[in-house]
Amino acid sequence: MDIFAIFISSFVIGFSGAMMPGPLLTVAIAQSARRGFIAGPLLILGHVLLELLLVVALLLGLAEFLTKPSVGNVIALVGGVVLLYLGYGMARDAYLGKLTLNMPGEGKTEQREITGVSSGVQLMLTGAVVSLSNPYWSLWWATIGLGYITLSLKEGPLGLGLFFTGHALSDIIWYCAVAGAVVAGRKVLSPQVYRAILLVCGIFLIFLGGMFIYRGFTGV
Repeated sequence: MDIFAIFISSFVIGFSGAMMPGPLLTVAIAQSARRGFIAGPLLILGHVLLELLLVVALLLGLAEFLTKPSVGNVIALVGGVVLLYLGYGMARDAYLGKLTLNMPGEGKTEQREITGVSSGVQLMLTGAVVSLSNPYWSLWWATIGLGYITLSLKEGPLGLGLFFTGHALSDIIWYCAVAGAVVAGRKVLSPQVYRAILLVCGIFLIFLGGMFIYRGFTGV
């Protein structure tokens, strides 16, 4: 496989994975509705930086550790608890009406949410934590991802760089598109519809959290 094929195949496979419903996509939809377009890029930036660290760790031999059933079960349990916490908080605040839809320019609070450095870092950390909470993410990288890394290394550092660039680019494009679509629709959302969307997102995160915890206990 030449370097062009590595880049294209990495992009296509990464894009198909990015489009699948999951915790990060759910959080991206909710945060984009609440904080605006910038939430999408910041969340995925945290996700991509975590993946970069993981690629380095896999090159250093982490794959054998991650593929152990006991490790996968622990990741599933801890990740499930994190998702339950995030989902409960989101659903509770949406149900109680604590989350309001402030459009840009309507108040200082919304402006702080979009431009604040601490808020931006928080979104990046959220993107990384939510990604890490998904046991299927680490399993994918320890198996399929590691296989691609091995294949791309046959072309040297350039091959590895193009593999990761293609994969990261697919994530960035998709999540920016999702954030843009949410913000465009946000202009016609009523407060009730907005809270309903966040409530559904919160419930979905709770469902995923429960599923991950079940997998952690049963090993299924």
